[in-house]
Amino acid sequence: MRVVTDFPHQVTAVEHFEIPLQDGGWLAARMWMPEDAPRRPVPAIMEYIPYRKRDKTRLRDSIMHPYFAGHGYACVRVDLRGSGESSGILRDQYREQEQCDAVEAIEWISRQPWCDGNVGMMGISWGGFNALQVAARRPAPLKAIVSCCSTDDLYVDNMHYMGGCLLTDNLSEATTMFSINTCPPDPQLVGEKWREMWLQRLRDSGLWLDTWLRHQYRDGYWEYGSVSQHYAAIQCPTLLVGGWADGYTNAIFRLLQHLQVPRMALIGPWGHKYPHQGVPGPAIDFLGEALRWWDQWLKGKDTGITGEPCLRAWMQDSVPPTTYYQQRPGRWVGEDSWPSDNIIERVYKLSAYRILFGNEPPCVMENVLRVQSPLSVGLFAGKWCSYTAAPDLPHDQRQEDGGALVFQSAPLQDDIEILGAPRLEVELASSEPVAMIAVRLSDVSPTGAATRVTYGLFNLTHRHGHDKPEELVPGLKYRINVPMNHVAQVFPKGHRLRVSVSTSYWALAWPPPRPVRLDIYCATSNLVLPLRKPRATDEQIKFGEPVGAEPVHMEYLESQHHNWLVNSDLAEDIWTLKVIKDDGLVRIDEIDLEFSSRIWNWYTFQENDFNSLKGETRTERTFARGDWSVRTSTRTVLTADAEHFYIHAHLDAWEGDARVFADNWRRKIPRDFL
Repeated sequence: MRVVTDFPHQVTAVEHFEIPLQDGGWLAARMWMPEDAPRRPVPAIMEYIPYRKRDKTRLRDSIMHPYFAGHGYACVRVDLRGSGESSGILRDQYREQEQCDAVEAIEWISRQPWCDGNVGMMGISWGGFNALQVAARRPAPLKAIVSCCSTDDLYVDNMHYMGGCLLTDNLSEATTMFSINTCPPDPQLVGEKWREMWLQRLRDSGLWLDTWLRHQYRDGYWEYGSVSQHYAAIQCPTLLVGGWADGYTNAIFRLLQHLQVPRMALIGPWGHKYPHQGVPGPAIDFLGEALRWWDQWLKGKDTGITGEPCLRAWMQDSVPPTTYYQQRPGRWVGEDSWPSDNIIERVYKLSAYRILFGNEPPCVMENVLRVQSPLSVGLFAGKWCSYTAAPDLPHDQRQEDGGALVFQSAPLQDDIEILGAPRLEVELASSEPVAMIAVRLSDVSPTGAATRVTYGLFNLTHRHGHDKPEELVPGLKYRINVPMNHVAQVFPKGHRLRVSVSTSYWALAWPPPRPVRLDIYCATSNLVLPLRKPRATDEQIKFGEPVGAEPVHMEYLESQHHNWLVNSDLAEDIWTLKVIKDDGLVRIDEIDLEFSSRIWNWYTFQENDFNSLKGETRTERTFARGDWSVRTSTRTVLTADAEHFYIHAHLDAWEGDARVFADNWRRKIPRDFL
C-alpha cells in the first residue's frame, strides 16, 4: 500500500470524546477532521462498531479515516454501547437499542459546528450490517452509505446458519464476542470508573451462544434487523462491497436486485477485509473509490462514479488448490444491471458419476446412487468466511471426495465463464427424518488437482422454507434446489467440472443428529450454471493501487501465529481440527499500551460417532500500562446428542495477580429440526 501524507486539508485528530444519549448514557468516539472544519463545516462519515477504537482497530482506523479527513470530511469512529469506552452493556448483535443509539449519534453529529449537516455511514462486517439497518430507519441527515461484507438477511446469510444448517462459525463468533465483552475501558480515558464499568460488563453481557442456539430456524428474532423484510425502507444511495472468499457476498446480489435507490456493487477476490487491504489480492484503491462515492452524494460533485457499471467484479482464473493465496489471477468485469441479461442459466443433466455436456448420452447402468459420508468430509473445507488471518481456504478437494458422491464432466472443449449462483436441482430420498446435503463445485485440472470454486449447504427439513421446517419421510422422493454461493470463475479448456455431494460437512457445519444415507436419482437431477459472455467493455474497468494515510506504529513484542492443524489419532480413531489465531503481544507507543489477543479452537470426533462431536474454544486477552494490567480468559464447549445441544462455558478475569471475577454457564438446548 502506498502511504499518502500530502492531503488537500490539514487534519486534526480528537482522541476521545463522548456523544450524549437521551437516556443518560454516552457513546465513546474518536475523530479526524480538517483543521478548519469548525469554521468551514464539512460532511461527516460515521463508522459504528464494538471493536474498540482505542486499540483493536487503531491500526486499520489510522490508514482509512485520516485519508477521508484529508479530503474534506469529519470522520467519526464510534464504539457501540457497552464496548470500548462507551457506557452500558452490549448483550447481543443488531438489536433495537443499537440502532436507536446510532440514529441519535448521527443526529448529534449533524448538529455539530464542524458538520454541514450531511452524514454518511460506512463499515465492514458489523459496521456494514448496521449501516444497512440504520439506513432503513432513515435518519434525515444520513445521505449515503458504504456497506462492506454484510448481509440483508440475518438468518439466510450470516455466520450462524447456512441453508438452515448450523455453522461452527456460530460458536467461533460467539466466542469472539464472549471475549471482546470482557475487555475493560481504558482508565486513561474514563478515569476511576473504569473498574465499575468493566465488572458490569463481566457480570451482565451474557452468553450469546445460548441465545443464537435457541433460534435454529427463521423466526422473528432473525427477521428483526434483516433489511430483506423491507428493502424499500432504504432510501439513500448504497455502495455494496464484498469478496469471493468472504461469507456474505450472496447478499450483494439480492440488494442490487431489490433496492430502488442508486446502488453499486464492488466484488473482488478478497476475504473479510476492506479492499485496500484485500487478501487474496489484488488489493485496490478502495479509499479513492469510496471518496468518489462520498463526493458524489455528500458534496454534490459529479465524480463520474454513477456512470460505472452497476456491478464490478473480479473474474477469477483457474488456480491450483491451496489454503492461502497472496494473489488471485483474473480480470475485472462489469454488468450494467442485476439480474443481467448477459447471464444465461444453462442446465446440464447428471448421469451416473457424470455431468453431461453437449450431446453426451446418459449412462443407463445406474440411475440411483447412494451416499453416506464419513464425518471426516469437511476437515479440509476451510472456514465459512475467510478472515485471511490464517490459512483458512479449502485445500485440495481430492482429500474430501473419497467420502462424497462425485459427478464429473469430460474435459472442456472451450473455456466456460460463470457469474452468479450455481445450483444443484436434485431428486433424492433420505434414510432419516432430519438430514442435510452439502454440494461442492470444483475445477479439476489435467493433473487431477481439484480446487473448490463454490459450495452450498441445505437442511432438507427446510424444503418448504427456512421458517417452515418439517421432517422428511424416510424413503420418500423429494425434489430439492440447493443454491451454491455466488462466484465469478473461468473454467479453462481441458479442465473438468466436478460436483461432489456429501451428507455432512464437519467441521464447517454441525451434522444431523444421526448418520444419513441419501439416494440420488441421477436422471432427474441437474447442475445449473450461470454462464456469462465476456464483454468488450470489461477492459475499461480499472482500479489504482491501494493507498492510505500513514499507519500508526505498532511494535510486536511477541509475534503473531496463525495455523490450521488436522490431526488423526489412528489408534483411538479420533480426528481433531485445531485452529490457532494468535495476534501476538502489541505495543502502541502513542497511547503507552500493550495488549494481546489469542484464540484457540478445537473440533473433534471419534470414529463415525455423531454423539462424539465437540467444538471447544478458548480465548485470552491482556491489557497493560505501567503498573496497571488486566487479563481475561474464556472457554466454551459445545457438544450434542440426538436430542439436545449442550453448552459449558466459563469466564475468568484478573486485575494484576488477583482474580476479580469468575462465572460458569451450563445450558441444555433442544435440537429443533437440526
